[in-house]
Amino acid sequence: MEQPDLAIQVKTLPSSPGVYQYYDKAGKILYVGKAKNLKKRVSSYFNKKHDSHRIAVMVKKIKTIKHIVVNSETDALLLENNLIKKYQPRFNVMLKDDKTYPWICIKNERFPRVFPTRRLIKDGSEYYGPYTSFKTVNTLLELIRGLYQLRTCNFDLSKQKIEQGKYKVCLEYHLGNCKGPCEDLQSETEYRKNIEHIRQIVKGDFKDSLQQFKSQMQAYAENMQFEEAQRIKEKIEVLEKYQAKSTVVNPKITNVDVFSIISDEGYGYVNFLQIAHGSIIRSHTIELKKKLDETDEELLELAITEIRQRFNSMSREIYVPFPVKTVQGVKVSVPKLGDKKAIVDLSLRNAKYFRQERFKQMKMVDPDRHTNRLMAQMKKDLRLNEEPRHIECFDNSNIQGTNPVAACVVFKNGKPSKKDYRKFNIKTVEGPDDFASMEEVVFRRYKRLLQEEQPLPQLIIIDGGKGQLNSALKALNDLGLRGKIAIIGIAKRLEELFYPGDKYPLYLDKKSETLKIIQQLRNEAHRFGITFHRDKRSKAALGTALEEIPGIGEKTAVSLLKHFRSVSKVKQASLEELQEVVGLAKAQLIYQFYENHD
Repeated sequence: MEQPDLAIQVKTLPSSPGVYQYYDKAGKILYVGKAKNLKKRVSSYFNKKHDSHRIAVMVKKIKTIKHIVVNSETDALLLENNLIKKYQPRFNVMLKDDKTYPWICIKNERFPRVFPTRRLIKDGSEYYGPYTSFKTVNTLLELIRGLYQLRTCNFDLSKQKIEQGKYKVCLEYHLGNCKGPCEDLQSETEYRKNIEHIRQIVKGDFKDSLQQFKSQMQAYAENMQFEEAQRIKEKIEVLEKYQAKSTVVNPKITNVDVFSIISDEGYGYVNFLQIAHGSIIRSHTIELKKKLDETDEELLELAITEIRQRFNSMSREIYVPFPVKTVQGVKVSVPKLGDKKAIVDLSLRNAKYFRQERFKQMKMVDPDRHTNRLMAQMKKDLRLNEEPRHIECFDNSNIQGTNPVAACVVFKNGKPSKKDYRKFNIKTVEGPDDFASMEEVVFRRYKRLLQEEQPLPQLIIIDGGKGQLNSALKALNDLGLRGKIAIIGIAKRLEELFYPGDKYPLYLDKKSETLKIIQQLRNEAHRFGITFHRDKRSKAALGTALEEIPGIGEKTAVSLLKHFRSVSKVKQASLEELQEVVGLAKAQLIYQFYENHD
């Protein structure tokens, strides 16, 4: 598909957090930015005159906008950092240096130290983060040190050196911040238990730690040490607010390609995330046109080969949502949980957004083309003789047999035509009989259209199974319309489509646009019918309470209820209070009625 105009690219952006990238006509990256709301942020570049000459020049050069959707604003901040460092865009002045966001390191040593760092060293140590501010890191470390006594010295605490008495406890020991493992005053087992708790805290799992905190707080409170209890309470609040690490960056996932796919009847959309050294450095989505009803597996295998060649990827592992065959020597993983699964889900979200934008762009550039494609698809899927440009859907509504009504909604060219919606009070049927009600309503609707010489629909949809469909068919038969209008029934439970004279239902693909239109029609008919039913019940309730007073009609009853809020308050009101709302004559009628009734 040809790249749409810039204005259309902006209009079809999602209102989600993410990172946007601007490219010039030569395909060179100009700028990388982050946004809480992509559509709003990018639109702002094109909606006003810029005071900055640098921005004005950049906006003139923009030809293409690409974006990556993420889960949160924090993720967007981290991803922006990665992409600016990798691509060094001309118009980005921030984040081009080699500084990175801070991490929390649990050092690979006998009594591990826990400290903040900006450098990742591959020595077997564990790194958690990155964090978007040192304030978060310091809060966490302060919290950890307040609960666990950890060493801060960088001595080599090997068993041999401790036994030789090479070290002496320092001031930290005397202040109560360290338990003195350097003089063998704390066992390695006890220290490792504390490290395990700390590991859970920085991962975002603080169940055990919170329990310890709460027990500590309770003990302080019972001993009347309220200041200490308050200090622990504040730490609990910080812990509870602390969010788990980002899916955008994870040091344990290195040099991996991530692929996902979403497809419809005509196209497949494959997203590619490239991860290097624990960071997402590229996102790219391609559109594949189906030619022979290819499966998602076939399309994804084709796309993986194409994309890896295009970007010269040398990664030896790929993550995908389902097993695929690829080149020899590349490991294929299908993550089921954890961070790896989160990365695949993020890729899938980007593929979905890309597909939505393509549809929006198609509607804007050529709305007729989109409608024609949809109508042709519905004709094929539903085995119709002509395109269903005019569709009508019927639904009955009654609760415990009271106030039975029906609704008819109309779609033209796949969109609701609300001015053509119609409501029906059931006139000839006694009690809750859905089949007879459906027959009555369909008969009345098309008898009127025939009398007024109005155009008939190409398709009728009945909300219900075979029983309701046969009732509607009987009405069409009585009007001589059987065989002239296509009619189907849709059963709610399994979305089965029933055809007259066919005992086997039709099942459409759950991703099918045809099924989505039918579901939308059914849901709209249900909503419209229920709203009408509720209005009718409300009026019926009014009638039984206030309208039974001689001389009081619906309008007066509504005025009274608006003012007094309930029938019981109307009943208790004085003559003067009633007079203020409905005048003397009607007030006397109401007051006298309730006085006599009592």
